[in-house]
Amino acid sequence: MTRLTGWILATMVVLASAGAGAGAWLLTRHHGTAQPEISAYSHGETVRVGPYLYCNVINLNDCTKSSAQGELSVSEREPVQLSVPEAIGQAPWRLLRVYSDERNTTTTVYRPDTRLAVTIPTVDPQRGRVVGLVVQLLTLVQDQNGELHDLPHAEWSVRLAWK
Repeated sequence: MTRLTGWILATMVVLASAGAGAGAWLLTRHHGTAQPEISAYSHGETVRVGPYLYCNVINLNDCTKSSAQGELSVSEREPVQLSVPEAIGQAPWRLLRVYSDERNTTTTVYRPDTRLAVTIPTVDPQRGRVVGLVVQLLTLVQDQNGELHDLPHAEWSVRLAWK
């Protein structure tokens, strides 16, 4: 009888392990395809936003445009803390700061694995108020003349709403 009991227990353990593995696979199978989100924090409020535009890295004409844009209330006194997940920070990414006079947009490019968060003053003495933040994932593209350009294949946007 003990041999039969051992066989039954071993069978149950194998079936339970297989069931747990299948359950874990079902729960995480779409997890790798989820698009990353950025977050912005200021004055006790956090906003998380998915990509506004997300393209296939190999074919920049194959894009999904959700037009998602976060909105964060800001004031002159407190900066914005922008955070990107490792999925973005592991690649070259660009931060655009859009000012009330859009001709004064500034651009900062971060190298892979150097930055996951940036503190952004809401007012620049020369440019004025920041009204928007854009995070872009970059892809290096060669044009017809053989020149290389960095183009965004993904873009996240946060509009800053002034109190």
